[in-house]
Amino acid sequence: MNAVSTTNVTVLPPELAAPEVIHSCPSCSHWLPEGTLACPDCQTLTYGAHLGQIAHSAQQLEQEQKWTEARDRWRSALVWLPEETTQAESVRQHIAQIDARLKAADDTKAKWAKRLGPFAPIALFLIKIKSAIFLLLKLKFLLSFLAFFGIYWVLFGWQFAAGFIACLFIHEMGHYVAVRRRGLKADLPVFLPMMGAYVRWYSQGVSLEDLASISLAGPMYGLLAALACYGIFVATHLPIFLVLVYVGAWINFLNLVPVLGLDGAQATFALSKLQRGLIAATCAVLFGLTITNGELFGQTTQWIFAIVGLGMTWRCFTRDGPEKPSTRTFLYFQALILVLGVIVYKTQFAGMAR
Repeated sequence: MNAVSTTNVTVLPPELAAPEVIHSCPSCSHWLPEGTLACPDCQTLTYGAHLGQIAHSAQQLEQEQKWTEARDRWRSALVWLPEETTQAESVRQHIAQIDARLKAADDTKAKWAKRLGPFAPIALFLIKIKSAIFLLLKLKFLLSFLAFFGIYWVLFGWQFAAGFIACLFIHEMGHYVAVRRRGLKADLPVFLPMMGAYVRWYSQGVSLEDLASISLAGPMYGLLAALACYGIFVATHLPIFLVLVYVGAWINFLNLVPVLGLDGAQATFALSKLQRGLIAATCAVLFGLTITNGELFGQTTQWIFAIVGLGMTWRCFTRDGPEKPSTRTFLYFQALILVLGVIVYKTQFAGMAR
């Protein structure tokens, strides 16, 4: 029976009733005197079924972190196990582990109670309501999402606001999915109106190549969102979707600038100086090719290529190169530069029209 959570109380698995006396071995049907816990012929545990129910119930209590109740439930199993068996020894060891956990928790509480002095009751109260605080923290995703949407709705209309926040959400979910695929902990995205969004995650022990892959997953998912918007534009001919293609590609390209906490900065740690120089050269070529009719300042879009290229040129002279550069990251970065760059350039007039 599973623990059932209600609004006011948690119902724990009930105590198990004692089984009926067994006089016949469950395995070989050998007759057993009353009180026999294991068959003398085949060594089968007489009350194995009952022991299985006890173990299942105790494990449920452990999942609920009801360690004292779980320990008592495991102790009840020893009554139905021969003392010298390996199963009994295993249960005793498990009980000892629970005792050690409870003792460590009590020692920690005592230590903090001593440190906090008269403030200890307040701290204890805060610990008890930690689940409520945790729930409130989870709401920051929804609240920031709604605030972000509301501001952009007022500024640019609901259609652009809905499409823009959807593209930004897909970008951030690229990071989130990449983090979770590697078995790491990540929080849901938090949106910052007029600034963007971020995913908080925990990167202890992550290789530079994995760090780069997680960082570039955002622009990659953002690229897919831009392509999806273009597909909708082709199908519907609604100009708003072409605007979203331009804005989405532009923002994701800007995220490749290798400075501060942008995605490009984290990915650059996995690149050698030569690889950084080649990416800078690619940006220089794109910048040169997008100069229209010799007018260096005729279009603002082309300067995004210069910004990323200058940032990568600067990173050629920083002392943060890896011991073993990642070819995969280099190709990944280059591909994003090229594809996003082409989309930004081809759709720039839609962005200007907006």
